[in-house]
Amino acid sequence: MKGLVVGAVFAVVQNRQKIRTMNFIKMHGLGNDFVILDQRSRAETLSPERIRHIADRRLGVGCDQVIVLEPTNEADLFMRIFNPDASEAENCGNATRCVAHLYMKEKAVQSCIIETKAGFLKCRMLQNGTMVEVDMGAPQLDWADIPLAREKDTLNLGIGQGAARDPVAVGMGNPHCVFFVDNVEDFDVERLGPVFEHHELYPNRTNVEFAEVLGNNRVRVRVWERGAGITPACGSGACAAAVASVRRGLTANKVEIIMDGGSLFLEWRQSDGHVLMTGSVAYVFDGIIKN
Repeated sequence: MKGLVVGAVFAVVQNRQKIRTMNFIKMHGLGNDFVILDQRSRAETLSPERIRHIADRRLGVGCDQVIVLEPTNEADLFMRIFNPDASEAENCGNATRCVAHLYMKEKAVQSCIIETKAGFLKCRMLQNGTMVEVDMGAPQLDWADIPLAREKDTLNLGIGQGAARDPVAVGMGNPHCVFFVDNVEDFDVERLGPVFEHHELYPNRTNVEFAEVLGNNRVRVRVWERGAGITPACGSGACAAAVASVRRGLTANKVEIIMDGGSLFLEWRQSDGHVLMTGSVAYVFDGIIKN
């Protein structure tokens, strides 16, 4: 009888595992890493607790963002983005490149359109599939569109002090605060990042970039991501830094953004005001989540 009870309990556990099982793919763009869950053919709501568990680098798979792919009638797929604290982000350039590469390989096509909370992003494969270009759309430059809590000159916010002062506010479907500093390598991003992420001027919190201009076409950037902390790279952050440097007259409209994880290549296209971001992606591994 005891063996039957144990067997029944084991069967129940197995059944629960089947219900909770999800396949995932781990990818990264310049070290900015993602757990990608394909929910296009099934609908399962992820609780904040489960998102935090998946993103946890000790207890779960570990990632900077959890990405959920969903069906949509407006584009090739919808991409939902969750930070490690389970807050939902509007946009993520590195994740967009990864998901676009995944989709284009799956469908054997050279372009696709990904829908996010920030809008529709056109993507295409470049250099024999080694690079992906994403049209990130036009940046938001008006204070109300970013949004800021009150009317401000977005080119000169006038906040901060010392080495971190007077940043540029940029919206890339998500909010950004870009500081230009003399030596970004010695900058205390870990201390100052969260201070400005939660600044009262940004009602939805903000991503924070610290940028050092190296030349007319090169900018070194370190980033504090809203809800994630320091990451090796941030696609929308690279876009924001490029836009801010052009607006300040510090660089040309085509610029290499050098982040901790590598380089992204940005163009703030003059013909339509759109920002084009190009960079590499990498597959890490795939697996099954059973809890």
